[in-house]
Amino acid sequence: MLYLHDVWVNWFEGEENGYNVCHFHEWRKDDGVELLDQVPLLKVEPILFRYIENDLAPLPQQLLDDIYQKAYLRKNHERVQLEYCFIISDGVDILAIDTIGYNIPVRKSRLIPRQEQLVYEMLENQEPAVYKFKPEMDSKEFHILSPEPELMTGLTRKERQLKQLLFMALDQLLSSANEAEIRYWYTEWSPENYEAIQKMNFDEAWKQLFTNLKPGWSRKHEHFCENLIKGQPFFEKLWEMEHGPKVN
Repeated sequence: MLYLHDVWVNWFEGEENGYNVCHFHEWRKDDGVELLDQVPLLKVEPILFRYIENDLAPLPQQLLDDIYQKAYLRKNHERVQLEYCFIISDGVDILAIDTIGYNIPVRKSRLIPRQEQLVYEMLENQEPAVYKFKPEMDSKEFHILSPEPELMTGLTRKERQLKQLLFMALDQLLSSANEAEIRYWYTEWSPENYEAIQKMNFDEAWKQLFTNLKPGWSRKHEHFCENLIKGQPFFEKLWEMEHGPKVN
């Protein structure tokens, strides 16, 4: 068993999509970074790595058995034993995992660049361990509250968070099924199509608005999101976390 020592981790909890587990250059000062005193390191096949990175599905039991109670957190000059904590790599990407006692990858973290380089060096001549598991990626369904990775590709952490906030607000519009309201918002986004929008029923307007908003991220997206969430305290709080208080 290979081990890494003195590993800084920035846990992202309950994230089923790897694009929300931020790389080191997107870590923030107010993130809760921890120091792992010792953590086992495994090289796995790419299919298993993607399964763990992009889902919250059960981990292979043999993997859990192999790393059971072999990791330690350093806290206040003491070593705290962790039940199921480990680092995996497929030779290309690297991920730290802590199940907090469950059998699913509840907490995920990237590593700092210096430790990533160390992982590559340690695993260079290692064959991947083979673990039996039932991949469920084929059946995983992306949806408005869990967008496809390609919709987040190339965006910064702030842009990804705001885009997910926008999609949450759009999902709320969908559940309200208010035809006048959806026509209003679609016209806000696309005023040049005003006449056509006025003839649309709710489903047509919502689907076309969502289709228009899905690609990329721009100042126009951001302005639209800010207007859409005004007067909704929960959404405004999420906005402030990324943007500072400025919804009037």
